[in-house]
Amino acid sequence: MGLTTKPKVVVGMSGGVDSSMAAALLQEEGYDVIGITLQIWEASGPEVEGGCCSNSAIDDARRVAFILGIPHYVMNFRPYFEKTVVDYFTQAYLAGETPNPCLACNKYVKFGEMLRKARGLGAEYIATGHYAQVLRDPVSERFLLAKSADTRKDQTYALYMLTQDQLAHTLFPLAEYPKEQIRKMANERGLGVGNKPDSQEICFVPNDDYASFVRERSSETVKPGHFVDLSGNSLGKHQGIIHYTVGQRKGLGATFGKPMFVVGLNPQSNEVVLGENTDVFTDTLWAIDLNWISIPHLKGPLKVEAKIRYNSSGVQATIYPGETGAEHEVMVRFDEPQRAVTPGQAVVFYQENIVVGGGTIISDPRGRR
Repeated sequence: MGLTTKPKVVVGMSGGVDSSMAAALLQEEGYDVIGITLQIWEASGPEVEGGCCSNSAIDDARRVAFILGIPHYVMNFRPYFEKTVVDYFTQAYLAGETPNPCLACNKYVKFGEMLRKARGLGAEYIATGHYAQVLRDPVSERFLLAKSADTRKDQTYALYMLTQDQLAHTLFPLAEYPKEQIRKMANERGLGVGNKPDSQEICFVPNDDYASFVRERSSETVKPGHFVDLSGNSLGKHQGIIHYTVGQRKGLGATFGKPMFVVGLNPQSNEVVLGENTDVFTDTLWAIDLNWISIPHLKGPLKVEAKIRYNSSGVQATIYPGETGAEHEVMVRFDEPQRAVTPGQAVVFYQENIVVGGGTIISDPRGRR
């Protein structure tokens, strides 16, 4: 009897080593693999080595698919990406927030629209080169999102928004491998991408210049305003709130006689609130747009580890349902004050290596700091 072919899976291939090895490993496991590369921004964009939007990245993905002998398609996702990621990015900065476009891309593009396209191709699963793993709770039967074996490369923070349906139809083939081994395996298979550097900057922002990009994309005029202290006293002029983020010290464009830090942004009054370093710390944050994974919803206080940025360590905290209910709002109380809690970024909750859920940080809805 011949080998039974596993189900069809669509692999999102960016041309990098991780997604290339995801396709290779699934093929070796017997899956019927199709590779697709998402064109999400102008092909004439910056040819950044390791970037995911460049012409060379598409060429690398096509070459790897040819080596593996799998079908490969390039799909135009630009209009959808512009609407759900780029427009969101621009509006968030204008609203005094610090957005995370990679999370929006995962939510709407890679695990939203790509899954829909994959189903149109008759695929049961999608797969990516993310470092994470999907498990199944034998008691609740919920699908779980768990940290990868290589905790240094773990990417669950950027995947907290995945739904039960998406987790049920997603494969993460790199879950058990350290990054160094993935590079070695790619070289052993002659894929030609084993030594490509990881992409670092936001793919659609030239030269990492967020402010210039927002100015060019926005129909609103970015106006100068006032720096103010915590009492509302004017401390001088700023260039426009899109230039600043909570916790920032350098690049304020003014001197104040002592180190000053951005404590908050007020788009309504066009003010940038400054304080001393101690003022940047808080033991409380509020979050909205919650997505729960290991639990159906938050019924009451729950002890967790909370991460407030991608490359930070989790810290002990307790989460509480907000007055409008945990489907809409939670309060997070840290055991120890945390620095630069930033509206617009994600807060993700863990219990050991399992993602409980997460949401988007907002300014305290009751005006407290």
